[in-house]
Amino acid sequence: MRSVPRCTSVALSLLTLASLAACGDKAAGNGGPPPAPTVATITVAPAAVTLSTELPGRLEASRTAQVRARTAGIVLQRVYTEGGDVKAGQVLFRIDPASFQASYDSAQAAVSKAEANLAQADLKVKRYKPLLAAQAVSQQEYDDAVTAQKQATADLATARAARQNASLTLGYATVTAPISGRASRALVTEGALVGQGEATPMATVQQIDPIYVTITQSSTELLKLQRALASGKLTSAGKGQAKVTLVTEDGQTYPLPGKLLFSDVSVDESTGAVSMRAEFPNPQHTLLPGMYVRARLEQGVREAAITVPQQAVVRGPEGASVLVVGPDDKVQSQPVVADSAQGQDWVISSGLKGGERIIVEGFQKAKPGAQVKPQPWTGPASASAPASASASASASAAAAAAPAAAK
Repeated sequence: MRSVPRCTSVALSLLTLASLAACGDKAAGNGGPPPAPTVATITVAPAAVTLSTELPGRLEASRTAQVRARTAGIVLQRVYTEGGDVKAGQVLFRIDPASFQASYDSAQAAVSKAEANLAQADLKVKRYKPLLAAQAVSQQEYDDAVTAQKQATADLATARAARQNASLTLGYATVTAPISGRASRALVTEGALVGQGEATPMATVQQIDPIYVTITQSSTELLKLQRALASGKLTSAGKGQAKVTLVTEDGQTYPLPGKLLFSDVSVDESTGAVSMRAEFPNPQHTLLPGMYVRARLEQGVREAAITVPQQAVVRGPEGASVLVVGPDDKVQSQPVVADSAQGQDWVISSGLKGGERIIVEGFQKAKPGAQVKPQPWTGPASASAPASASASASASAAAAAAPAAAK
């Protein structure tokens, strides 16, 4: 009967000792330093960077011609296909030529009459000339014949000019394309009276290969670029003609590069911007006038530039800074000047010399003066991560469902 209480006392003693040991282990754990947090870093190094500026712009046709009625008449026919390509000189409209043809025929008859009168006057002068030498006709009669010859010559010239004018008017009855390009919709229909008192617009022809994009840049940015080129901090990226890349409205990059044609010689007083024009080939006619686009203009090359991912730059009231991991793996805050962006990176103008380890991920764990455990940054998270997580979740759900199915 005494063995049972003795065993109980021994068990209670052992349980008490185990509890004290566990408490001692927890106390020892709380008293030790926490492990250093892991951060992702990159090592920066100087490299040549092409600086580009993305500017908004609108597409414009390289050549635009308005087709107008140059003579009054009734439209008989629209010959071209609306929205189709036309060649220079191709017939677009036909205006009723009946009255113009009659005027031309009348002018042609007047020319024939004038030619006959001139021929008669020439013959009379030829006859009177030997007769004057033989004194068979008077000097007055000969002078009258010569004067009549000159008048007939002038009448012929007038008749020919009238015929030329009638021919032009008759030609205006056939309306042709002044340039090659894409024709717009017709602005008049068959049966319409055009050219009555004014040159009636009938259509528009636009040449869109090549096509222009007009962009504007701040005069401040232009001055900054010129000073950087003059000081040698930048070298020209264009080598005479700057390269321009086009980004369409849907965010896609246009596959064919363009070239900068000119910069305006004056600054717009209302906006403080300078207009520029770039030219792009458009063989497939995918670019249309009026489209909103963005043009990436290569403006200079910085030979020894340092770039860091945009997420690595911290901006505060005192300016921009980055977190640098020193040789002893301690974090330091380094002020920098990041005044231009290239893609997903900031170009550091000052503050870094190269070789520094910059924290890109893990800012919440890294404070200035803290000890960290750096590891190389592998770049943005890949798109496969969500898919892998989804696959893992599906596998877990299937494993959990298996025992239930077995039951």
